[in-house]
Amino acid sequence: MDFVDWRQLPEQTVQAADAARAKAKANRYHGKAYRDYIEEQIRDAQERGLFDNLPGTGKPLKLDENVYAGDRALGYHLLKNNGYAPKEIELIKEIRQTRERLEARRAKLIQRSKTLRSRRVPPFPSERRAFNYAVEQFATEYEAGLRELNRKILTLNVAAPAPMHQPLLEVEQLMQQFRAACPLFAM
Repeated sequence: MDFVDWRQLPEQTVQAADAARAKAKANRYHGKAYRDYIEEQIRDAQERGLFDNLPGTGKPLKLDENVYAGDRALGYHLLKNNGYAPKEIELIKEIRQTRERLEARRAKLIQRSKTLRSRRVPPFPSERRAFNYAVEQFATEYEAGLRELNRKILTLNVAAPAPMHQPLLEVEQLMQQFRAACPLFAM
């Protein structure tokens, strides 16, 4: 057997070794999905430390840009930075707050009715008159508030895209439910 000094390989042998390495590397990815190929390249880069000193490492991502905003992006950006939202969103908030306020007052009045009716001592005539007056006054305000909410919901449904649409309130049905939950005292 002849001794071959591998430190001084002929040019042909070096080229053959390089070709063999390239072929092995090419076969390494043969038959893999494209995603697997990309993930393997990312892992190799991580092992070599190429991602260690990237700007913004360890900081949260800034996902402020809305790619669907189109030509309104600058306007939305200015509104957001100054504590405002698009008019559709502001209208939705206003509708929700008004509805919650009306429902809270309604619940308070219903609770008052239950308290007066569950007492051992029947309510005095002055309490009954005051309660009946409060119920009539709130019923008027409640109906007007519900109709105003329907007006705002119609405005929203015209201006906003379909996924943001809200159903109209059934004023008569809600009023009947209120009257049934909070009946007047007989005088």
